[in-house]
Amino acid sequence: MTTLVQAAAAETQLAVPELLWLDLTRKCQLQCVQCYNASGPEGSHGTMSREDWTSVLEQAATCGVRRIQYIGGEPTMHPDFPDLVNRALNLGLNVEVYSNLVHVSAECWELFQRDGLTLATSYYSDDPAQHNAMTGRPSHARTRANIVAAVQRGIPVRVGVIAGSEAQRVNEARQELEALGVAHVRVDHVRPFGRGANGQAPDASNLCGRCGSGRAAISPTGDVSPCVFSGWLSVGNVKETPLADILSGPVMVGANASIRNARGPGSLENGKACTPDTDDECSPGTPGSECTPKN
Repeated sequence: MTTLVQAAAAETQLAVPELLWLDLTRKCQLQCVQCYNASGPEGSHGTMSREDWTSVLEQAATCGVRRIQYIGGEPTMHPDFPDLVNRALNLGLNVEVYSNLVHVSAECWELFQRDGLTLATSYYSDDPAQHNAMTGRPSHARTRANIVAAVQRGIPVRVGVIAGSEAQRVNEARQELEALGVAHVRVDHVRPFGRGANGQAPDASNLCGRCGSGRAAISPTGDVSPCVFSGWLSVGNVKETPLADILSGPVMVGANASIRNARGPGSLENGKACTPDTDDECSPGTPGSECTPKN
């Protein structure tokens, strides 16, 4: 019988050329109560230089990665964000930018309209007070206006409505977004990581069980983990080890196996792909139409 470790090893080796979340920064204009990595105004851009991130992109393209998602924090606040997005697109990588859409510069609007780029954001309620209570700032009007602006510009955009309580106007928010012309709207729940964990230590049993399966995340310090929610499970650092070696290496295999074991039987063996119709557990989302957005 195939063990979880053997299955994780085979899956990782086969799925390396897929998706990378590039967690550019922990700086953000907002301070969302459920932020999975506790980003906010006091966050930093970490220790990865522009050259480090460029090297990651080049290695990713070489080893077969097809899709990049820039995330944070607020990735547009990183000083090298435009250069890094252009570099990824010029390498032939598909790019998704996960932004809070609170502030979009003229340069970013031009960038967002490049072929091969999609845009994603989170939304909490059609009621400004409910939305602002989640983000910790009066952000509703700006985010909503920029969602409308993206749709009007013909930029592919998808929105995740994140449910934080039963009183939250989730269905109304979804209906509003669809009326505004957003083609891809998903509903998700708060994940128990970062501020969303309410002070509890991270627990691998709260992950979807398919972390590291054709996907991985890189933090602002260069640490690689099976996904953005499992940042405490560092499997290597891109400033010290080639990306391909980390993605297919034994430490990644071991981390994946520990996640599968924590989730229990069925988390890996069912072979479910991360698709919008069958899987609500793989978040933050991946580019295109797959998976749900970040919390």
